[in-house]
Amino acid sequence: MTPYLSPQATLPPSVARPGFDRNELRPGILHFGLGAFHRAHQGIYTQRALQSEFGPWGIVAVNLRSPEPVDALAAQDGLYSITVRDSDGDTSEVVGATVDWLCAATDRERVLAYLASPYIHVVTLTVSEKAYGLHPSTGGLDEAHPAVAHDLANPDAPVGAIGYLVAGLASRRDKSMRPFTILCCDNLPSNGRVVRQLVLEMAERRDPELANWIREEVTFPSSMVDRIVPAATEDTRARAKTLLGVEDALALDTEPFMQWVIEDDFVSGRPAWEAGGALFVENVEPYEKLKLRLLNGSHTMIAHLGLLKGLECVRDVMAVPEFVAMTREHMTAAAATLDPVPGIDLDHYANQLIARFSNRAIAHRNIQISMDCSQKLPQRIFSPAMDALAAGSDGASFARVVGLWIAALLHFGDCNDPRRDELLRAAGAADPQDYTASFVAIDGLFPKQLVQARPWRDRVHAEVLKWL
Repeated sequence: MTPYLSPQATLPPSVARPGFDRNELRPGILHFGLGAFHRAHQGIYTQRALQSEFGPWGIVAVNLRSPEPVDALAAQDGLYSITVRDSDGDTSEVVGATVDWLCAATDRERVLAYLASPYIHVVTLTVSEKAYGLHPSTGGLDEAHPAVAHDLANPDAPVGAIGYLVAGLASRRDKSMRPFTILCCDNLPSNGRVVRQLVLEMAERRDPELANWIREEVTFPSSMVDRIVPAATEDTRARAKTLLGVEDALALDTEPFMQWVIEDDFVSGRPAWEAGGALFVENVEPYEKLKLRLLNGSHTMIAHLGLLKGLECVRDVMAVPEFVAMTREHMTAAAATLDPVPGIDLDHYANQLIARFSNRAIAHRNIQISMDCSQKLPQRIFSPAMDALAAGSDGASFARVVGLWIAALLHFGDCNDPRRDELLRAAGAADPQDYTASFVAIDGLFPKQLVQARPWRDRVHAEVLKWL
């Protein structure tokens, strides 16, 4: 039986490993969301930071619900591997920046104890857009969201990310401790400001004085993250076993490219993430818009093209010249809605994206990208569509993406989405004379400007007919 990855495992010389003494590593970061993206992104950046400037910046990795990745990490003493894949071949690195691992659903008190600990200086999050409890219409706290409703009623026994943040800050305030910095790494526009608003609203319900303290003392820098990290498969784990000589239950494949742009506003220090290439800026919003509209928006279009055409992965869609041309067209339309982005040549960025999407070594499944579209379309497609219409454009490329999404809902009769029931009711009530009508009627989904933009909706309807 092949042994699992562990500190005692003998690895080939070709495998990179932590360049610091893990026995000396102490916690400094608590991270919510022990998923693939965190492990292949923040985990790597933190490893680079520790190798450059060692310090008390070990990661306490917290999964809110599932114990599976926590148990797997515990079995490997916090180690996992990342395989970087491109046309030049595969290279493997073992990451060891994590010092503890917890499932909040079964170990709430230890999570709260860490949040109240003076050793934790930064709390980072990758919990997905739907986990924040953001109201689709108001942009504030959605009190009907199950985790939000629970945490408002049980502030000292939270289950959701915002509830944990507020409970941790309340404990620190009560002990006259410095707060931690809250750094959101999810694909929300102005994500720091969004999370700040949600935290303040929940804190206000708990204790107005706590909300005032948070308002004055806590920082919420926004950040933009980028790396393509497909969901792991048996092939992923088999590849890692070949490279490592041992099993790795948490093995991941990823691309060479990675990017992290962060507003440099930390209340109690931070790791030297710039050692891994992170860019610290005063305002992250231009970079955020760039990524959401060009990369994520194009990804949404590609994913639905793939679903409707029976193509499993992004690379399969990008093997079709017609679809590559459509992707470039969409990027050009999205780029026209952007303000200047410091240090970024938009043509080069678009060409780079095409190359990344076309990487034959990366199997990024379209079904994975198409999840949770009700949470993603507002920032990826609806916002640039409104900007394009306001500038006098017809918004045709954005209408195409919405048409593809509706066509996929109608064709498959199902979706993986937090608003699934509403979307399927809209699909069931779809009018062949106006396929947009039942969808724009969903409360808070489409912005008013698009609901009222009859010519643009006609374009969406025409796209649905084209792709059904």
